[in-house]
Amino acid sequence: MSTATTTTKSTKQSTVTFAAALNAALADEMADNDMVVVCGEDVGTLGGVFRITEGLTQQFGESRCFDTPLAESGIAGTAVGMALGGARPVIEMQFDAFAYPAFEQIASHIAKMRNRTKGRAPLPITIRVPYGGGIGGVEHHCDSSESYYAHTPGLKVYTPATVSDAYLMLRAAIRLDDPVVFMEPKKLYWTKSEVSLEELRAEFEARWAKVESARDQGEAWARASVARTGDDVTLVTYGPSVVTCLAAAEAAAQEGRSVEVVDLRTINPLDEDTVAASVEKTGRAVVVAEPQGFASVASELVARIQQRCFHSLAAPVLRVTGFDIPYPAPMLEKYHLPNVDRILDAIDDLQWDETALRSPEGVR
Repeated sequence: MSTATTTTKSTKQSTVTFAAALNAALADEMADNDMVVVCGEDVGTLGGVFRITEGLTQQFGESRCFDTPLAESGIAGTAVGMALGGARPVIEMQFDAFAYPAFEQIASHIAKMRNRTKGRAPLPITIRVPYGGGIGGVEHHCDSSESYYAHTPGLKVYTPATVSDAYLMLRAAIRLDDPVVFMEPKKLYWTKSEVSLEELRAEFEARWAKVESARDQGEAWARASVARTGDDVTLVTYGPSVVTCLAAAEAAAQEGRSVEVVDLRTINPLDEDTVAASVEKTGRAVVVAEPQGFASVASELVARIQQRCFHSLAAPVLRVTGFDIPYPAPMLEKYHLPNVDRILDAIDDLQWDETALRSPEGVR
C-alpha cells in the first residue's frame, strides 16, 4: 500500500464541486492501491484541462500520474498492456470527440479481451470521458458519444449527475475488473454540493465491504436513483440532463403536474426495475437525453419501457433529445440541447384525460 496521504479528512460538510469530488476519488484510490495509474494528455503538471487530476503528480509522483503524447489510440492501446501487466490504469480522453481515434482500441480490444480469453484476462481500465454540451465548446470539443459505448458489448458505461455519485461511482469504476467508460458531464464540473468527503469515504468502504463476487462488483453500483418523486409522469434521464429534468419537474409542479425524475446513473448495466416501477406508478414517461435521438440510448429506453410497462401506460412513451444533426456551433447549442420548455411540451403532449381514474395497476 502507498504511504501517500490525501487531504485532511473531516466529517464536517463543506462545499465540494463535482470536479473536486472526482479529484478526491482518484487520490483516494491511488493512495489505497499502488497499481492505480493515471495518464492522459496534460493530466500531469497541468492537472487536466478541467483540473480533475490537479495535484496528483505532485502527490504521487510522475510514475503514477503522467502526461502522454497527443495520441488517443496510443493512450488506449498502452492501457491494455498496462492492465494485462497488473496495473489499473485510469486514462483520460481530454474531450468527448477527441476519443474517436481511440474507439478502435476500445471496441476491438478493451471491450473484447475478457471474452476472447474466456475470462482469463480481465481489463480493469477506467476510461474517463468529459462529455456533453452546455459549455459553449467549439467543434470537436462537445459531443454526446455515450450511445457508441453503450452499444459495445463488454463495456460498462457510468455517468454520475451529483457530487456524491461522482466520488462514489469513480472509485467503484476503478476497482472493477471490467473496463468502464466513465462519462463525466462537462457542464456539471462546477456544480457544488454540501457534502462530507469523509462520510463519502466511509460510505464507499462500507458498501464495498458487502461485495462478495466479481459479478456483484458491477451490480452493486448499477442502481438508478429516484431524484424526485411524483405521481403523474416519469422523466427518465441520466448525466447532464438530470439537472434539466429536475428544473422541468419544478416548473411542471407550478402547472399542477406531479413529475417523478429517475436518474439512471449507469447506462450499462441498466437498472430496468427502478424505471419500470416508476412508470408503472405514474402511467406516463418521457425519456430525456442530449444525444441525437436516432439509434440512441434514448431509443433503447423507450423500447424497453414500452415492452415492459405496456399495460400500465396511458400514453406512448415520448423522447426529448438532441436533433439528428452534427453537434452545432457554440452559439446554436442552446437550440439543440433538451431544455425545460421542450420537456414541458412533451409532458403536455402525453394523452391527458383528467376525468380518468387510476387503477391499482397504474393505468389511467
